[in-house]
Parts: sequence; C-alpha cells; structure tokens
Amino acid sequence: MKIGILGLGEAGAVYAAGFLAEGWEVAGFDPADVPTPVGVRRADSVAEAVAGRDLVLGLTGMKAALTVAEQAAPHLGEAAVYADMNAAPRELKRKIAAAIAESSRAVFADIAVIGSVPKYRHRTALLASGQGAAAIARLFGGLGAPVEDLGDEPGAASARKLLRSLFMKGLGAIIVEAVDAGRAAGDEGWVRRQIAAELAGGEAALERLYQGTYKHGDRRAREASAAADLVTELGLDAVLPRAISHLHALAAGPEGLRATAPVTARLLDAYAGLPTANIGDATERLGLVDSAIGPVWPGARAVGRALTVWTRAGDNQAIHEAVKVAEPGDIMVVNGEGDTSRALIGELIAERARARGVVGMVLDGAARDAEVLAEMGFPVWARAVTPAGPYKFGPGRVGVPIAVGGVVCHPGDVVVGDGDGVAIVAADQAASVLAAAREVEAEEARRRASIRAAATVMPGGTS
Repeated sequence: MKIGILGLGEAGAVYAAGFLAEGWEVAGFDPADVPTPVGVRRADSVAEAVAGRDLVLGLTGMKAALTVAEQAAPHLGEAAVYADMNAAPRELKRKIAAAIAESSRAVFADIAVIGSVPKYRHRTALLASGQGAAAIARLFGGLGAPVEDLGDEPGAASARKLLRSLFMKGLGAIIVEAVDAGRAAGDEGWVRRQIAAELAGGEAALERLYQGTYKHGDRRAREASAAADLVTELGLDAVLPRAISHLHALAAGPEGLRATAPVTARLLDAYAGLPTANIGDATERLGLVDSAIGPVWPGARAVGRALTVWTRAGDNQAIHEAVKVAEPGDIMVVNGEGDTSRALIGELIAERARARGVVGMVLDGAARDAEVLAEMGFPVWARAVTPAGPYKFGPGRVGVPIAVGGVVCHPGDVVVGDGDGVAIVAADQAASVLAAAREVEAEEARRRASIRAAATVMPGGTS
C-alpha cells in the first residue's frame, strides 16, 4: 500500500508511523520546517508526494486544505482516494471534493477524526463520507480503527464532527476558565479536584483538555467558529459557540493573554510513581536521556518541572544563579557539555537547592559527594562521579532551551527520573503522554498477571 501524507505535523507523523508499522510505503510533504518521521520519504512538492499513491491524506489544516487539494488533484492516480482529514465546514469539504473531481479520476473522502490521535494513534475512531468512504472504512478498519460510513455526501462527516466539537471544545474552554479563575483566587487545587471528580478520566482527562486548549488554540478556534456557523445555519443562537471560539483564539494569541499552560503541581503529582520505561514506551522511545546519565545513588527518584541551565564544561557559576531563582517543584536540568573531569555539584549546592524546593538534578556532566547525597535523599542523575571540584567563572545561561543527553529540554518541561534513567516530556504534551503511559502501565500489569496465572497451572491442568 502506497500512502501520501500532506502535512507532517503531529497528526501526520502519528499516522505515518502507524502505516509504516503495517509495512506500507509512505511519502510526505510539508513546506514547514518540521521533522521528517523516520521511514518517510520526504517529497519536495505536493505533486511528488501524491504521484502513484493509493491513498492521500490531507492534514494541512483548514486554511490550506482547498489550495493543497487543487495542487494535488492533477497528479492523483485513477484508483486513488484523496481523503481530507482537516476539521472544516461541510461547504469547504464540498469544494475540495469538486476540485478533486474536476482535475482527476480519483475519489474523494471526507474524514472526521473522533478521539485523541496521540492516544489512539492510527486506530483513532473516524467518521467518513463521500465516494471514497467505503474504501476508507475498509483500509482503516483493517488497521483496527472504528470507522462509521455516512454515505456519499462530502461534508457529512465534518458536519457531524462539528456537532461533537460544540461539546468538546466548549468543555475545554470552560475548564480553562474555571482552573485559571481558581488559580487567581488561590483555590486551584480545590477547583481541579471538583472538575476531575466529574470526569471519567479524572485528572488525566482534565489536563488533556486544559493543556490541549493552549497547544491547539488556533486550530480549535477555527473549528469552534465553523461549529458556530453550523449552529447559525441550523437556525439556532450561536452566542455560546462564538464565545468558545474566542477563548481558544485567546489561548493561541500572540499577545500572550493565555500564552502557555503551565505544568501544574497536580500534573506532576499524577506522574509520581510512573516508571520512565512506561513513559518511553508511550513516546515511542523519544525523550529518553542518554543512558550514560544515571542515578548517583540507588533508589533515586524525582518528578519536577525543568529549570534549565547551560554552562561551560566544568564550571558551575550558572548553577549557583539558577538556585537563586528556583521554585518548589523544580528539577534542575544542566547541559554541562558532557564533561566529566570536574563535578558541577556537590553536597553544599544540593543543600541550598533543596532549601529552595528543588526536587533533584539532572547533569550532563559529573557530580561528587555521592554518599552524602544519598544520606540527604537528594536525587541526582549524572554522567560520572569525580572528587574534582568545579570552576566558578562562567559563562552560562539559565532558563533557556538546552540539550541534555541527546534530548532537547525547555524550561517548564516535565522531568521524571528513576533507577532506569531520565525521561523528558514537553510541557504541551504532558497530559496526553501521562494518559498514554498509564495505559502502558496498566497493560503491563495485566500481562504480568496473565503470565503468573499461567505459571501456576501445572501439567495436566491442575494448579
């Protein structure tokens, strides 16, 4: 099966990985400077990405969907299916279907994604309509995705998705309003507990909706606006849908009115006890720090927000500066340029950091005073242990994006360390990764129980 993907953002990358796992051949195009998923042939144009493909997925976003379809249409094969997966008004889907029909003999499918792609990946439930709906049901159904075929009308799937969006985007918007108001009043924890108690997924569901409103604010604002247009078309009052769209637009606003959603203490608490191995499985082994960076003492474990430091090899002046601005719940993550000749931290700076509420340190460099750190119970992960002390001249930087053990870490990212090593989760993905990692943890527990149960059964069927 030959697949073309137009748009290699988060959803495009996830679908590409799923198709590759099935042994399908994947080509992709994206004019933006986004990473090329491993195994995908990066095309230089829309035409190159779709030529000779059996299935083409449009994942460019609503604004570019029609233009990209018009560029693709003349290069589609006769038996191809062009599937637009963008959340968009049904009128736009009809225009895309017309563009495909005008310049090709391919069939069009309107696909609406129902569910979390980061969570369910290429098996996320779909609605499909248009002449290619049956083919979509067959192809994606074979991958394990539930697909509801709504018939031949382009836009039918998207219209139904927009009806769902009224609820989902509205729920995300009201959660943001309530949590942020709770924070302003000094009662965020209580507000969160009240909301989580009413959600089937509890805190994980709350964080997914809260963080997602910030992460995808621009796209969701357009989707909510399209839903408001549909409500108006149906003869109903669209005041609330317009307000929902407005709040999502604020979340994405360049003025920073709601610029970023912080990693909260509740979210960090939810990561407590979660193995880094499960996090790695949930992120396709990405975000795991170089295995040479390990715990300085056995049993070390910490979860915190990244306070980033970039320092010259063997020099800890910037670490001292970072301690001065540290806040409770921070875990210091230091790019020490991989140098192991001199320790960047020891017991005294660890004691000062702990007094500020720092919960641990991750060093792409060396540490010392390992036994005292163990007695203190202060978790440190380092590339080496050496008795040689550091210089204190600089230069260095605090609170900037850094590389540590081959992983990019931004200030505020979630950092989890245990006996296996260190995992770093981007702040805007923390809620979805938490949910996925908990699923991995539950599945492993189920499989262990199954293995143990099988081991108790003796030959002959007795136990």
